[in-house]
Amino acid sequence: MYLTNHLSIKSWAEDDRPREKMQIKGKSALSNAELLAILLGSGTRTKTAVELGQEILNYSDNSLYKLGKLSERDFTEFSGIGSAKAITLMAAMELGRRRSEEPSPDTFVIKSSEDAYRLIKPYFIDLEHEEFRIVGLSRANKVIKTELISKGGRSGTVADGKLIFKALLDMKASAGILFHNHPSGNLNPSEADIQLTKKMKEFGRMIDLNVLDHLIITDHGYFSFADRGML
Repeated sequence: MYLTNHLSIKSWAEDDRPREKMQIKGKSALSNAELLAILLGSGTRTKTAVELGQEILNYSDNSLYKLGKLSERDFTEFSGIGSAKAITLMAAMELGRRRSEEPSPDTFVIKSSEDAYRLIKPYFIDLEHEEFRIVGLSRANKVIKTELISKGGRSGTVADGKLIFKALLDMKASAGILFHNHPSGNLNPSEADIQLTKKMKEFGRMIDLNVLDHLIITDHGYFSFADRGML
């Protein structure tokens, strides 16, 4: 029986090495495993960095969504990945998430609850706790700014009306949309959610700053108070 030695990435044709491939063909030409290999930097004695990257992807069912949920402990379960590499991977996934959060404020216009959901969903991906956020809009419903109002636990967070309207007034918004998430995945509003929405709508009407909607966000969908006629 013939024994073959494991080939390192350095022994591959230059066109097949992830870094060189990116330089020659551009970033879109790389597979997810090759992109991970660049972040990993090296593999192990028995695996190239690309093979290690594919092993991680296989564990995540080839889903970048699931990959983004892996913890440092999850990553370090793989041979060849210590804390430093695990944190590098987590940092890259977080940068990708934050990049997806940033539509151009000058061009993004909210015309529907679906638009609002598309804008805000990236802020809530992977959260295991509740957060309350607002989006301020111009008179033409262009996005001025998104802002975090509060963070809480898995079952709730405090939404202070004074902080909500101060933030909207500070950004000189003409209207606002409220958002909070339910990490449990339950889209149904609580009685507290319903009462808060009513109070915010009423106060906004008094100061001529319209609350257009309140969305409850989960990883798999949203609930719109406006769409349900509850605003």
